Amino acid sequence: MPRMSPPRPEFDPCVPNVAFPGHEKFVAGIDAAVALGDDQAVTCALRSCLCAMIRDPEVELPECVHEPIVDHYARRELYRSPDHGYSVVAMTWGPGQGTPIHDHSGLWCVEGVWDGELEITHYELLEQDGERFRFRPAGGIHAGPGSAGSLIPPHEYHTIRNTSPDTVAVSLHIYKAPMDCCSKFQPQSGEWHVRQDSQLPTDEAA
Repeated sequence: MPRMSPPRPEFDPCVPNVAFPGHEKFVAGIDAAVALGDDQAVTCALRSCLCAMIRDPEVELPECVHEPIVDHYARRELYRSPDHGYSVVAMTWGPGQGTPIHDHSGLWCVEGVWDGELEITHYELLEQDGERFRFRPAGGIHAGPGSAGSLIPPHEYHTIRNTSPDTVAVSLHIYKAPMDCCSKFQPQSGEWHVRQDSQLPTDEAA
């Protein structure tokens, strides 16, 4: 008796899948990179893919991602792969908006700047004492449109900030899986910070 292939997962209409020009081309590029399997190979390919898509005139993110939210940076999930499990989130940074030091819950991530400029600072974990963590800055960049970087745990601690007083920035983040929570680290004294578990809700995308 011939072996039957397992059924292909059906697309769940509740899973984010926001339409925008170039959507199919964008998803196909990410799928090809994620299919490589190895974390280093995947993130390297995704950086190249993301840089190319940012510069591609056929790919335009939905208008909503250019709209900041006054009291927090916006997180709008645009797509979640039913086959590979990765998640694509657009973040909108109003002037001065940013994050504390945070981790990525053990997930690799590739981040690219779509519009504006972001200050990204990486941190090295030097020491841990219970819920207290000692960090030291380990370099940073001012990233402009078309640039992309990646984080692979355990090298996952960083901050992101829009330092412009009057310009909105937009970045795109591709996560290995939906990142619904993370640890944020609030300053205590000197290089020491206290960990706080944080939920990461998403804002409406249309």
